[in-house]
Amino acid sequence: MRNILVAIDFEEKTKNLLDNAKQLAEKFGSKIWIIHIFGNKADAVGMPETFQYGMQYISLRNMKAEELKKDHKLLHEYKEQFINDGILAEGLLIEGPTVTMILDEALKLEIDLIIIGSHKHSFLYNALMETISSSLIRKSNIPLLVVPM
Repeated sequence: MRNILVAIDFEEKTKNLLDNAKQLAEKFGSKIWIIHIFGNKADAVGMPETFQYGMQYISLRNMKAEELKKDHKLLHEYKEQFINDGILAEGLLIEGPTVTMILDEALKLEIDLIIIGSHKHSFLYNALMETISSSLIRKSNIPLLVVPM
């Protein structure tokens, strides 16, 4: 197992995912790729194109830029922790649809294992919504380690 991809969301249990990746990397001498996928915040709030250059758009764009700087800094810190422990690591901050981007990057990087977290939701939520983990399980040809969060 040469390459392990860990998909993180910067929630409080991210450390649990990274700890699992570290244990496997130490056993197999693997490189760890830490990936965080972010979506387009302007699209997420339904902002029309004709409104793009108003003050609200500028404010939203600036908030997104600050959030991305913070995320980039955290990714770098996680990567450096692995490197300090003698494990090769890289951090990736990518925009796009989460499942598609994880699978695309996994193919490009020749990933041998994808590690993801699974958040516990209610029965109703699970019945109505497809989670990222369930979608990856369905679509991935690469082995997955799903860690309960």
